[in-house]
Amino acid sequence: MDMGQLTNQIILMFLLMGVGLLANKLAFMHSQTATDLTNILLYIVSPCLIINAFEQPFSPSRLQSLGLVLAGILLTYGLMVLITNLAFKHASDPNLQRIMRFGAVYSNAGFMGVPLASALFGSTGVFFAVASLAAFNIFCWTHGIALFTPRQKGTPINWRQILLNPNIVAIVLGLAIFASGFQLPSLLNHTVRYVSSINTPLSMIVIGNSLAAVKFNRASLNPQLWWPLLFRNLLFPIIDIIILRAFGISGIPLYTTVLMAACPVAGNVVLFTLKAHGDPSPAVILMSISTIFSIATIPVVFALCNL
Repeated sequence: MDMGQLTNQIILMFLLMGVGLLANKLAFMHSQTATDLTNILLYIVSPCLIINAFEQPFSPSRLQSLGLVLAGILLTYGLMVLITNLAFKHASDPNLQRIMRFGAVYSNAGFMGVPLASALFGSTGVFFAVASLAAFNIFCWTHGIALFTPRQKGTPINWRQILLNPNIVAIVLGLAIFASGFQLPSLLNHTVRYVSSINTPLSMIVIGNSLAAVKFNRASLNPQLWWPLLFRNLLFPIIDIIILRAFGISGIPLYTTVLMAACPVAGNVVLFTLKAHGDPSPAVILMSISTIFSIATIPVVFALCNL
């Protein structure tokens, strides 16, 4: 892995975030605009990117590698959920506790990880990134949403909501395309590629817009937030490296998966806090600081990955 290339790409991402920040300061992007663009990215652009990544010749070895990567990621998520449950159970404020637990476990893999994987490793990187997206959606919409909307005992998990997520549907369709060797019609294929191409700049602009509204001061920064920040940006990606190497994973599958794990706190922490009618300030601060620090922590994680 070329550290210079990685660093340049991260800097480019932050420059694109600067465009979003500028758009916010010039009042070109209002809250409803940001919400609409987020929905377009999550439910249209991202599925197109996933399907496009699977349009390549079938390879049993690549499919086997994808399975190993997914197994390693699922194990990592299980450990992260257990560790955060133990580490943050004594937080007195229920709203802060669930923000800390969610923020430490879930990374901004879709908005930041996939664009980085696409830029650094092309369609092969996105191909292996879908394993991280699949695990994220499974855990986020079961464990993650349960943190903010505790279910009554005996209430079943809403698997329909999970399985019908457009990204999960795109993964299933993509796997079918990959395994069957089916090629999309030319016009449809070009449409998917064009839509996919806007993922990186639009994702970063939306993130930059959200950062523009954050006011950093001593009163707003709860000292307890440093722990989930440490877990999300450094500890959990390192655990991911150890598990993936134990599974014998190397090369682009390793680099892509670690890249997804090293991304900052997921924006869902803010959305879920608002849904639960909690104070979103700690969630916004945690996500913002984690994003800013990632310009340094992602290269550190990759330096450890290359040892």
